[in-house]
Parts: sequence; C-alpha cells; structure tokens
Amino acid sequence: MKAIWNDEVIAESAATLTVEGNHYFPPDSVRREYLEASATHTTCPWKGVASYLNIVVAGRTNPDAAWYYPEPKPAAHDIKDYVAFWKGVDIVPS
Repeated sequence: MKAIWNDEVIAESAATLTVEGNHYFPPDSVRREYLEASATHTTCPWKGVASYLNIVVAGRTNPDAAWYYPEPKPAAHDIKDYVAFWKGVDIVPS
C-alpha cells in the first residue's frame, strides 16, 4: 500500500496492518521528512492515546493528517508506532 498526499508518497509498505478500516504503516516504511509532530492527542477506549502528525509537502501543510500510538493498550500492541493517515491522504495499492 502507498499513502500519497500532494503528489508525494509519504509511506509505502506491503506489510500494513488494517484496524477499523485504516491501514497502519510500519514505522520504517514512513518518510519522516514529510512529518512533523502535532500537539493533538485523542483517546481510543481500546487502543489508548493517539499522537498526531502534520504532513508537510512542498510548502503545504495537512494538519493532524497522520496518527500513531506510541504506548498502545495491550489489545492494540501490534500497531505500536505504526502510522495511519486520513484527511485527504490517498491510500492506494502499490
């Protein structure tokens, strides 16, 4: 799968994990040069606290368009540090 925004591939992996309809990309498949930390956090009852990332490509910012779980609850341990995308990020087959 590929995550694409503003014509740039942000992440690519054949080993994404699908949870609740979202593809979570392994940490080493994500191009971190396009991501910056956000102050946003949300809480999922079974996954835990999510941390958000802004996507920045060619001078454009897509705020809070990616998220991950740095310390997930036990039921979600498989997605620790995996990154998921939304807000206009296209998820397409590789």
